[in-house]
Amino acid sequence: MTASNAAGTSRLLAIYLRNHAAAARGGADLFARMASSQATRPWGAELTALAREISEDCQALRAVLRSLGVRPPTVATLVVRAGERVGRLKPNGAVVHRSPLSDLIEVEAGLDAVHAKAAGWEALRAAGVPVGTVDLDDLLRRAADQLDRLRRLHATVAARTL
Repeated sequence: MTASNAAGTSRLLAIYLRNHAAAARGGADLFARMASSQATRPWGAELTALAREISEDCQALRAVLRSLGVRPPTVATLVVRAGERVGRLKPNGAVVHRSPLSDLIEVEAGLDAVHAKAAGWEALRAAGVPVGTVDLDDLLRRAADQLDRLRRLHATVAARTL
């Protein structure tokens, strides 16, 4: 590999990691909001556990950035966090109060977020990126478990909501 290719790969990896880190922060915000807004539902404890895990996974990605000397995303994180807040203004059949449909839409967004996170871990592993002390296999197992739990939760929320 030539020096320019190595520099290009390094630059692309940094961009990729910063984008995933910004999205991970938005995902952590989403799960924290779900855990809070759905705390009294029968699945509230599961969402609280997932929110904690998602936050830990976000920290693991930050550790990867640090180990590779990639500066954390600032502007992108602010944009994603603002987008997550704007996403709360979704049409859900209720204007003044929270619609039960919001629970289902949020769980589906959580499924998408965890799928994206898992794809990021898989990409790092496939590319052989040195990730310091972070255990990608463990993070991939954890993401698979989170997806299984979210799928079951999705079925429960869909049955109750629709």
